[in-house]
Amino acid sequence: MSYFDAASSAPLHPVARQALLAALDEGWADPSRLYREGRRARLLLDAAREAAADAVGCRPDELTFTSSGTRAVHTGIAGALAGRRRIGRHLIVSAVEHSSVLHSAELFDVTEVPVGRTGGVSPQGYVDALRPDTALACLQSANHEVGTVQPVAEVAAVCQEAGVPLLVDAAQSLGWGPVEGGWSLLTASAHKWGGPSGVGLLAVRKGVRFSPQGPADERESGRAPGFENLPAIVAAAASLRAVRAEAAQEAVRLRELTARIRARVPQLVADVDVVGDAERRLPGIVTFSCLYVDGETLLHELDREGFSVSSGSSCTSSTLTPSHVLKAMGVLSEGNVRVSLPTGTTSEDVDRFLEVLPRAVAAVRSRLDAPMPSATPHEDSLVVDALGKRCPIPVIELAKVIGDVPVGGTVRVLSDDEAARLDIPAWCEMREQEYVGEEPADRGSAYVVRRIS
Repeated sequence: MSYFDAASSAPLHPVARQALLAALDEGWADPSRLYREGRRARLLLDAAREAAADAVGCRPDELTFTSSGTRAVHTGIAGALAGRRRIGRHLIVSAVEHSSVLHSAELFDVTEVPVGRTGGVSPQGYVDALRPDTALACLQSANHEVGTVQPVAEVAAVCQEAGVPLLVDAAQSLGWGPVEGGWSLLTASAHKWGGPSGVGLLAVRKGVRFSPQGPADERESGRAPGFENLPAIVAAAASLRAVRAEAAQEAVRLRELTARIRARVPQLVADVDVVGDAERRLPGIVTFSCLYVDGETLLHELDREGFSVSSGSSCTSSTLTPSHVLKAMGVLSEGNVRVSLPTGTTSEDVDRFLEVLPRAVAAVRSRLDAPMPSATPHEDSLVVDALGKRCPIPVIELAKVIGDVPVGGTVRVLSDDEAARLDIPAWCEMREQEYVGEEPADRGSAYVVRRIS
C-alpha cells in the first residue's frame, strides 16, 4: 500500500515515536510543580518550546502549544481581533484559506481576497482590501489542496505599512522551512510534519495586541487552557527538528517525483487539468482533475489498486459541493486527485502510480457512461435536461451533444447541481468552447455554451 496523502496527515516520524515513548516515562508529572518529577517535566517542556521556537523563528516566550492546529487558528484569530477591538472587527482572508480560518472569519466582518487560476494571491489584493477598521489579515503560507506557495513576505510588508497584524497558517509548509517576512502571528499543526496528532503551535510576536478569550488559565500564558500533553509536545518538537534537518535534500527528491507526475499524467490520461502553480509550490504536492470522472469513485478505485490519495472533488458524498479552493481558482473540480508524497516515497512508488492511474480512470469513466440526454432542438441550439443529475453527468451530456449544433450554435444545460457552476466553464476552457453564461431557470440554472470549434 502506498500512502500518498501526507498533506492530510504525515506518517509518524521515527524520531517522534522515540521521543514520545521516552517522554511517557519521563514527562508524566505536572510541569508547574517544584518537586523532582515536576522539575523534570518542566525541563522537557522548556526544551521542546525552545526547539519549536527555533524552527518557527520566534522567541520561546512567544510560542504556545495548543491542542491542535485548528485550535491554534481559532485562538489566534479570536485573540488578535479582541486585542484590537478598538480598531474594528474587519478581517481579511484569502479565498483559499483552510476551513479553520474561514469558519473563524464567519464570526466577523470579513473580506475575501481572490486568487488567480494557479491559486496564488496578489499582494495588491490585500492593499485593496485594507480599511480603517481592519483589525487582522490572514494568509496561508502554502495551499493545502494544490500546493501553491503564497507571497507571505510581500503581504506582510503591505500589512506592516498599514499597521495591521498578519496571521500566517503555516501548517503545510513549516516542516520544509521557516516562514519568511514580518508576520505577526503564526499557526501550525504537528501531524502535518510527522509529529503526533493533538499538538498545535501558536506564535504571537511581542508587541502584537492579543487578548486571550474564554475562562482564564495559568498554563501556556493563558492562551491554551488545560494540562499540557507533554509527551506529544516533546515528540512534536523533536520530529520538527528532525524533518528540518533532512528537508533540503528531501525537497529536491520530491520535487523531481512530483514534476514527473505533473508531466506524465496529461500524457497518460486524456482530458486532465493539472492545477496549481508549476513553480511556486510545495515539494510533495501535485493536484489534477479528470473530466467525466466522479472523484470519490476514482479514489475508491485507486485505493483498490493500493494507493491512498485525497480529493477536493465537487462530487464527494460527504458534501456534494465544490471544493472552495478549486472554486476560487476557477478550475475543474470533478475527478479531482491530490497526490501528496510523504518523506521517503520512492521512484518505484511513483512509477507504479502512473501505471495504475490510466486504468483506474478508464474504469470509472466506463461506469459513468451516462444515458443519452433529453435534447430538444431549437433552431441552432439544443437544450440538455440534466436536472437531478450530479456532476460529472451534466458535463458528460454536454460533451455528447456539443457536436450536434453548428459552429456558432449554443447548448443550454439545465442543472440543479451546484458543481455545474464551476465545472461547465472549466470544461469550456479545456475544450476551447465559449462559455456564454448562466441564466435563471424554473429549476436550477441554465448554463449556455457556444460551439467555437
